[in-house]
Amino acid sequence: MFLKTFLRTYSSGKTKEIIKFYYDFKSPYSYLALDSAFQLEKEYPVRVRFVPWAFRPEESFGGNLQERNRLNWNKVRYLYLDCRRFANERGMTIRGPERLFNSHLSLIAGLYADKNGFFPVFAQQTFQRFFNRQLNLEDMEEITKLLYETSKKDVPYEKLAQDFQSYAQSQGEQDYSNAEKEAEEDKIFGVPTFVVRGEPFWGNDRVRWVMKKLDTLK
Repeated sequence: MFLKTFLRTYSSGKTKEIIKFYYDFKSPYSYLALDSAFQLEKEYPVRVRFVPWAFRPEESFGGNLQERNRLNWNKVRYLYLDCRRFANERGMTIRGPERLFNSHLSLIAGLYADKNGFFPVFAQQTFQRFFNRQLNLEDMEEITKLLYETSKKDVPYEKLAQDFQSYAQSQGEQDYSNAEKEAEEDKIFGVPTFVVRGEPFWGNDRVRWVMKKLDTLK
């Protein structure tokens, strides 16, 4: 089932186009595209929906680390070389993770942060720390602490921790499952992917095409 394309904002009286941004916290290209996604909301009358989609490196790069052949390792090394080139141009640091991480918990945390109105700062810090090898995406305590640090801090840490853990074990799993179904409907195969009126734009360097598409909708 497709979501409504438009959202009425009564404060401004304008109609905002809803575009989707599929991301994964273990995807360096998602990190590179994040600022562009935020910038779109400043330059266009749009609202960006941040939808989690877990990147499957085993499917893309020949299985787990022990199963990869030389060709797949060469591919991975080159992709990170490009990532660092993009990052260096913007003063960012991207260090390749020392192992494959399951980002499931962190993506549910992203949904929680979005629901509670502090996704941008949580996402920025999650990406930055992970690609500086300062965050374990699978560790409940580390993720919970980061949620609190980036939250509005209008409740004590213990309250937020209890609330998030309850969400992660129940409604968060349902929200994550719904996101997976939505990605399947949108035929998502990788991240980052922007979707504008059903048209996909895959890659951190495709945002200029997204902007051209939005220009035609004015």
